[in-house]
Amino acid sequence: MASSTSFIPYLCVAVAAFITTFLTVPLVKRLAIKLDAVDYPSKRRINTKPIPRLGGTAVFLGLVVACTVQILGTWYLGWPPVLVPHPRLHISYPMLALSFTVIFATGAIDDVFQLTPKQKLAGQVLAALIACIGGLKIGVIVNPFAPGEIMLGWLAYPITVIYLVAFTNIINLIDGLDGLATGICGIASFTMFSMAVLSGRIDAAALSIALFGACLAFLRYNFNPASIFLGDSGSLLLGFALGSISLLNVSRTAALTSLIIPLIVAGVPIIDTFSAIVRRKRAHISIGQADKGHIHHRLIQEGYNQKQAVLL
Repeated sequence: MASSTSFIPYLCVAVAAFITTFLTVPLVKRLAIKLDAVDYPSKRRINTKPIPRLGGTAVFLGLVVACTVQILGTWYLGWPPVLVPHPRLHISYPMLALSFTVIFATGAIDDVFQLTPKQKLAGQVLAALIACIGGLKIGVIVNPFAPGEIMLGWLAYPITVIYLVAFTNIINLIDGLDGLATGICGIASFTMFSMAVLSGRIDAAALSIALFGACLAFLRYNFNPASIFLGDSGSLLLGFALGSISLLNVSRTAALTSLIIPLIVAGVPIIDTFSAIVRRKRAHISIGQADKGHIHHRLIQEGYNQKQAVLL
């Protein structure tokens, strides 16, 4: 059983992310309006007035400050070191930080300049590749059918890239109601924090609790009626972060259960994403084409208001 003092560093990291995100949202709002990164009302949007996007900038800053607090705490306050060798992976944390920066930059550029789906996908693949090259990959999995392990070899790279890109887009696709993506990511990140603490993964625990703090702060402005949206800068970042944490959480060999648990945590958006793909294929339209068939849209059509739909 962990002592209460061992949770003080995590509390400080969460508070740092919360305060930074909370204080920077008003500044990001002004910046978004200045850059015309604004969602105007339209047929496929639920908002009835112009709302600035680019909110992911505040979340990203929250994560940066939280990670800085964690590192300073390790250096000067004797906190448990977070940048420790992984039992299974040889992770370059600067490369991991670079991958987070690339995914955030991809979303931020899209928020301001509207990238094509292919350009956006290229940015996501680049971020996932950087993380992979930095050591964050599914290299060995437990054989579910017989004793022993399966070495993936070079297949580890495409499998991990697909995994991270899929996780990123799952969150991006459900970002359709005030507070929905932020709320689900908040719940998922806290669940993953609990898993990380139980498996002794300090790096995953610190990152997931920082993400939780940033999500909680952003919900203050993003819950209905929202005054700012995550934008792709936020939804891509949150999805990529959850995918990365789920891989950091894996100890030694990747059992299928350790990879399935984070997918169960994000179960609703995953089912929603699969149904969206099937729905769009049957309608002979592009998978990237937005529609109003998502679970949250159906709830609105059934008569729930935004708050009720998001809470449900």
